[in-house]
Amino acid sequence: MRIALGSDHGGLNLKKEIIKHLKSKNIEVTDFGTHTEDSCDYPDYALKVAEEVVAGNFKLGILVCGTGIGVSICANKVPGIRAALCGDTFSAHATREHNNANILTLGERTTGIGLAIDIVDTFINAKFLGERHQRRIDKITEIEKKYSK
Repeated sequence: MRIALGSDHGGLNLKKEIIKHLKSKNIEVTDFGTHTEDSCDYPDYALKVAEEVVAGNFKLGILVCGTGIGVSICANKVPGIRAALCGDTFSAHATREHNNANILTLGERTTGIGLAIDIVDTFINAKFLGERHQRRIDKITEIEKKYSK
């Protein structure tokens, strides 16, 4: 599995911990930045990760900012992306099973490292259930088509 990661300065430290954890599990990761604590703009990194995931270069993405909200809003502007902000493992599991989410967003200022690692593991190991859930994903796609002009 290949996972794309990105963060702004507010999510840098948590992103580093997530990368370390994923590499310890022999999961291939690519870090699209940022790489410093200098103030930067989260849309730049959220867009890079979202474009890579929607292009099929990575199965999943993980984005981190201070709260996880900004990167989630930005990534969800890219048609085909279903980014989910998760603060617990139940939501991480459900969003993969029901929404076929392809990007997990987290907040460094709102989620501790231990919980964040549990959320990441849950997210990457859960599988989309399809069937009635696919019908709903198809409706989301139709909304994207309607407003992506």
